[in-house]
Amino acid sequence: MISSIFEKTKPVNFIILLVFLFLFYWSVQFYLFDFEISEVEIMPSIGILAILLFSVFVVDFIVKRNKLTGTNSYAILFFTLLFVVFPETLGDSKAILTSFFLLLAMRRLLSIKSLKNIKLKIFDAGLWICISSVFYEWALLYLLLVFAAIYIYEPKNIRNWMVILSVGFCFFMILYGVVLLLDKPTFIAEHYDFAIDYDAIFPIKWWTSLKMTLYALLNMAMAFSAFIHLSKSGVGKVIVMRLIAFSFIIGLVVNILVTSDNNNAVIITFFPSVIFIVNYLQSIKKPKFLELVIISSIVVPLIVYLVKL
Repeated sequence: MISSIFEKTKPVNFIILLVFLFLFYWSVQFYLFDFEISEVEIMPSIGILAILLFSVFVVDFIVKRNKLTGTNSYAILFFTLLFVVFPETLGDSKAILTSFFLLLAMRRLLSIKSLKNIKLKIFDAGLWICISSVFYEWALLYLLLVFAAIYIYEPKNIRNWMVILSVGFCFFMILYGVVLLLDKPTFIAEHYDFAIDYDAIFPIKWWTSLKMTLYALLNMAMAFSAFIHLSKSGVGKVIVMRLIAFSFIIGLVVNILVTSDNNNAVIITFFPSVIFIVNYLQSIKKPKFLELVIISSIVVPLIVYLVKL
């Protein structure tokens, strides 16, 4: 039974998923995007793939450290499966990099609940978000998540709010120095224009729109289910889940704002999505139904992907 394999955290689970993601990444490059070997820049692709694979470990670390789910490997399983549902994301290196740095920001942000080294964690989270904006400028909207965390955990300390200003100043000075060294002085003005490409958003492609709509609705339903079950676990877990839900909403907004033929920012919603999915799975009491849901979650996306090739 597949559920019995991933209901525990074992090294073999990482091996299975990392090997699958490795093979699936190259499958997407050569078959879905029809790239020739001569067209693929090997070293940059290997670098992006390495960051993608490392993201699996980051997701597992965040989930275990903050006890967002039970002691199982469902989170990394569904994090990997979401790439099968949205294979086009693997062709967008900027989205993969943005997602990675946002994961690092989320790792620091969720740890604020311990109320230790709050200012340092706020600074780290804010800086990672700013770095992610180098690839997608609209990722700066995730700073709203930092403000939300400050408001929830320690709003009366004015120095917590001032940390955000110091983050902005430090990031600007570092970025300004880097663009001068690279002889690209116009990068900041050109990149951070926060333009909205309405022609890319409308008209909406029916398949992409349908898939995204179903994805958003299913996540909202599972989030609602998670809040109901976690309400019995104490206020602390509910607050953390609210931050995760807020990050999902911000991710959907960013995904809309950066939509174009070459951008697939939906990957930035994968982390909150897997938290919703796993919490829903853990609420299923019937083993046979749980097995059916997991098998369907694996088989259906693979069939859809193979049909599209």
